[in-house]
Amino acid sequence: MAFSLSSSISLSHNLSFNFSITPPNHNSLISHFTSPFNRTHSLHATRFGHSSICCMAAKIVTKDLANSHDLPSNFYMSTFGHDTKKLERLIAVIIIFFQISSPLPFVDWNFWSISPAEAILYSPDTKVPRTGELALRRAIPANPNMKTIQASLEDISFLLRIPQRKPYGTMEDVKKALKIATDEKDSILGGIPTDLREKGSVLHASLIDGKGGLQALLKSIKDQYPDQVSVGLASSLDTVSELELLQAPGLSFLLPEQYLKYPRSVFFENSLAGRGTVEFTFEKGDGSTFSPAAGGKPRETASIQVVLDGYSAPLTAGNFAKRVINGAYNGAKLRCINQAVLADSGIDKNSRYTVPLEIMPSGQFEPLYKTTLSVQDGELPVLPLSVYGAVAMAHSEVSEEYSSPSQFFFYLYDKRSAGLGGISFDEGQFSVFGYTTVGREILSELKTGDVIRSAKLVDGQDRLVLPVSVD
Repeated sequence: MAFSLSSSISLSHNLSFNFSITPPNHNSLISHFTSPFNRTHSLHATRFGHSSICCMAAKIVTKDLANSHDLPSNFYMSTFGHDTKKLERLIAVIIIFFQISSPLPFVDWNFWSISPAEAILYSPDTKVPRTGELALRRAIPANPNMKTIQASLEDISFLLRIPQRKPYGTMEDVKKALKIATDEKDSILGGIPTDLREKGSVLHASLIDGKGGLQALLKSIKDQYPDQVSVGLASSLDTVSELELLQAPGLSFLLPEQYLKYPRSVFFENSLAGRGTVEFTFEKGDGSTFSPAAGGKPRETASIQVVLDGYSAPLTAGNFAKRVINGAYNGAKLRCINQAVLADSGIDKNSRYTVPLEIMPSGQFEPLYKTTLSVQDGELPVLPLSVYGAVAMAHSEVSEEYSSPSQFFFYLYDKRSAGLGGISFDEGQFSVFGYTTVGREILSELKTGDVIRSAKLVDGQDRLVLPVSVD
């Protein structure tokens, strides 16, 4: 007994399957099965389309079907007529068969319904900085030639992460960086203020011919010594950062006029025109100790350093630096919530003092104010939250368009709680203004009840624009 088995799969925004099993000279029964595919996300909920499965089967189907079409021997169908239970079994068998034999995911996921914009949350290829140092380096508004050199070296850094045989042939892109550094010397040094140019010349020479320079790095790559390549690469990138900072002594944009003063015209806004460094010293609230440093004893106190970025968040970083100078966080108690260590200076909650939400999107010239980013539409900030040790202001209790003027947190990023692209589900929602660069390991030891013994601005006070009273 011969039968015809036909199947068709059509892919669009709705995924549909049509199967027909039609014996000759027999009436057929058509059944439709429709299943909605819905998925709810912690950041946003997206409703996908429906998938329709249409099955046609004969009233009488025998074991000959399996034999005549080389189907698995346990794929049997029996006469079901008007017996709906048998029809349901048939549908289940078809779904299971195609679930096993096809790579298409049928349950809780509709791959084709995700737009390219939404895919940024789930793509493992999403390129975001994974360390505070890298995020800070990328945030410097420097000469295009220096940014090209930086990108070439960072590509090599990415290749070094390959655990097996290193692709040294590809790493010779450092030649491109060396050529730019040599040929564009005048352009690179021309972007440095006159009073800093001598220092820039020394750094430029070190970048090319220094012990940790590009020439030495190129030799290490040719000799295929991974440890030397890693050390030389880190040294070259540090020199690049120093040169870029000389090229960007202040803000590369003007602050919007409406944010030059606080609401109700109380003060001109604080702002940080560049970088600053804050040193925090912590002590345990319960009298216990911190883990010992290498080869040392348990410590009653532990310190970390946070670099504030006034290039991308001048208002937020400036407000924070001013409060540190005023000693607002000395003695503040910590509170641990999920992936954050929260601190509050205890400012009067009835105060009119507010700071607008401030986020600079990647590829933009200046920050956005009172506006969050839509990561699902491809927007990513210059200073991402998705970095362990990121420092950001909490939201105001009044409105999420404003940051709290006093409450900040250390973000303990965990890729296990992020999307497949390594993006935090809170990305683009908070004003990130710096990163922990020294003592990151201390953050995991902080507990609710621990205390900030002191917070000091150890670098950058000369770049802080302090408040000025207005009439």
